[in-house]
Amino acid sequence: MFLSGGYAAISKESPLSLGQTLSSPSGSYELGFFTPNSSQNQYVGIWFKKITPRVIVWVANREKPITNPVANLTINGNGNLILLDSRKNVVWSTRKPSTSNNFLWQSFENLGDTMLPLSSLTYNLATGEKRVLTSWKSHTDPSPVPAQIVTMKGTTLYKRSGPWAKTRFTGVPEMDESYASPFSLSQDVGNGTGSFSYLQRNSEVTRIIITSEGYLKTFLYNGTGWVLSFVTSANSCDLYGACGPFGLCVTSNPTKCTCIKGFVPKYKEEWKRGNMTSGCVRRTELSCLTFFEMNTIRAATNNFNVSNKLGQGGFGPVYKGNMSDGKEIAVKRLSSSSGQGTEEFMNEIKLISKLQHRNLVRLLGCCIDGEEKLLIYEFMVNKSLDTFLFDLTLKLQIDWPKRFNIIQGIARGLLYLHRDSCLRVIHRDLKVSNILLDVNLNPKISDFGLARMFQGTQHQDNTHRVVGTLGYMSPEYAWTGMFSEKSDIYAFGVLLLEIISGKRISRFNCGEEGKTLLEYAWESWLETGGVNLLDQDISSSCSPVEVARCVQIGLLCIQQQAIDRLNIAQVVSMITTETDLPRPKQP
Repeated sequence: MFLSGGYAAISKESPLSLGQTLSSPSGSYELGFFTPNSSQNQYVGIWFKKITPRVIVWVANREKPITNPVANLTINGNGNLILLDSRKNVVWSTRKPSTSNNFLWQSFENLGDTMLPLSSLTYNLATGEKRVLTSWKSHTDPSPVPAQIVTMKGTTLYKRSGPWAKTRFTGVPEMDESYASPFSLSQDVGNGTGSFSYLQRNSEVTRIIITSEGYLKTFLYNGTGWVLSFVTSANSCDLYGACGPFGLCVTSNPTKCTCIKGFVPKYKEEWKRGNMTSGCVRRTELSCLTFFEMNTIRAATNNFNVSNKLGQGGFGPVYKGNMSDGKEIAVKRLSSSSGQGTEEFMNEIKLISKLQHRNLVRLLGCCIDGEEKLLIYEFMVNKSLDTFLFDLTLKLQIDWPKRFNIIQGIARGLLYLHRDSCLRVIHRDLKVSNILLDVNLNPKISDFGLARMFQGTQHQDNTHRVVGTLGYMSPEYAWTGMFSEKSDIYAFGVLLLEIISGKRISRFNCGEEGKTLLEYAWESWLETGGVNLLDQDISSSCSPVEVARCVQIGLLCIQQQAIDRLNIAQVVSMITTETDLPRPKQP
């Protein structure tokens, strides 16, 4: 190219300024500053020199226009072409490393919205490089819209043709048998490279543009003006996601979009306004369990870092995780050495995924990857009840009103399991460490690996494999393997007495005779109605009537014979009302 003002080329000493142009040797193209239509912004571009009105085929500073009357296009010490504003700030640069005896940079390798003969669209799988067309944002703004070529809008699929068939694309009605293709496609599968080229045909002056609406147009200059020789289909149903997920696009339909059977528009008001890209959702939601990828869980737990470990149970370790959206989760990882195998893992998934109650922990999903088996739960910021109950400092945070609320919550959760859910579930491992506390110290029953479902009129079952936690197991379950609702009630009674006293069932030893917690609770009830069983560190906050009532209910739950124990409906009624309580037998 040559400067029209008599300059041979752009150099450090001879920059290109506003009002000056650089011409190609043939005089076909011209480089210079231009202002698009009615805009006040200045851009560096290339256009056809001898054709009017001016048609811009390439723009340098598409996203950073010059807004003042002074600017220079020059070359820096590294051989890069740079555009400077009035303050000598770099507005645009080719940013290519310096190489001797070779091309430093070519506009054909940096396409805008126009392809000219001999230019190409390319890709390289190894480097990830692509050469694409991007349309102008509007007729006065050459900055690129989020559309690339005719298939992408940002990172989202926009529209596409069918496969390339030697000289044309299938699936494009306009490219029929009579279509004279100016394109060539070459691919090297081994190297993962390819090139889609626009060929020179005869001596015609042609150009291809991609419009801001995403249409591909070919123009031919006939000596007096530009003639549209080809345009891709304007069928809106060719656009990706025109009707969104689970939507059907029907060209003959006045509203264009409908939902598949069983689905309704996700946002009805948007559909009424003509924006249907949000798609459709099920008329009735499915209750499906989410399956997580192992990579997602590894990232959330920092590869199960020990700093994220919340605790250790019979199942295996439990970790805290942070998802990419900021949501906190708890991850139970099945240990290969644990007593809980695949059967218990699947049992917990099957049960808790069907159970929804405010006093049951919520299972978010699971992950099965080879030998790895993980359960993903909602994260409980206050961990488990034993964390508070048996800590000399933390236990002061759960005074009697809070403990009474925890007792009621556990009872309501157990009522749901035994009577109110779609399944009749026996937990079989109710204990203080399986009661989690949310941010407001509301209780959530957790760990359903040992739970069992009862069918129809079934009231009890027997197992030869007695599993559970000593101290919480009812006599008939520990001795014979017989379990029922009443075995859960026994565990609830033990748990209730632990909450009142702040003492562990497994470590309680009182007096010279070494009384158990249950024996001590019985004596306390005989002597003081049970009031002196209360944890003395919180005695100032208690209601003696409530404490005595809860101790008596606890004793009614731990009766030696299952038939003498309360059922959970009676427990809830007795806790929440002032009805007379039956006298318990000595446990």
